[in-house]
Amino acid sequence: MNINLTLIGQSIAFFAFAWICMKYVWPPVMKALADREAKIADGLAAAEKGRHDLEQAAARAEEILVKARDKAQGYVTHAQQRADELVEEARSAAKTEGDRQLAAARASIEQEVNEAREKLRGEVAALAVAAAEQILMREVDAARHKEVLQTLSARL
Repeated sequence: MNINLTLIGQSIAFFAFAWICMKYVWPPVMKALADREAKIADGLAAAEKGRHDLEQAAARAEEILVKARDKAQGYVTHAQQRADELVEEARSAAKTEGDRQLAAARASIEQEVNEAREKLRGEVAALAVAAAEQILMREVDAARHKEVLQTLSARL
């Protein structure tokens, strides 16, 4: 056997094998590799999109938290203002009631003072009449007159 003929046969067999592989084996392998590459690229794109969506969701959540805090702070401020208003209303009502009771007490005191004055006037008038009667019943003597007046003034 000739080495050249063997070498030529092997070369023909190699080229036939390479041609069959290029014609029938290589396209499915390349298609599988392309599909795999597209799948990996889609996965990476989906992961990137998911990361981006996660960042957006975190930003939206932070905005919602800020709005909720602001709203809660507004409620607290409003409640504090309402509490202050209620305290002021109660203070005003208490002052009004106190003024009313003070006016009623002053009116009552004034009435009692007037009644006491009238009573004293009546007593003074009665004492004056009694003194005048005693003075007129006795003789008009300066010493006796002075004694009666001192007695009357002691009674008053």
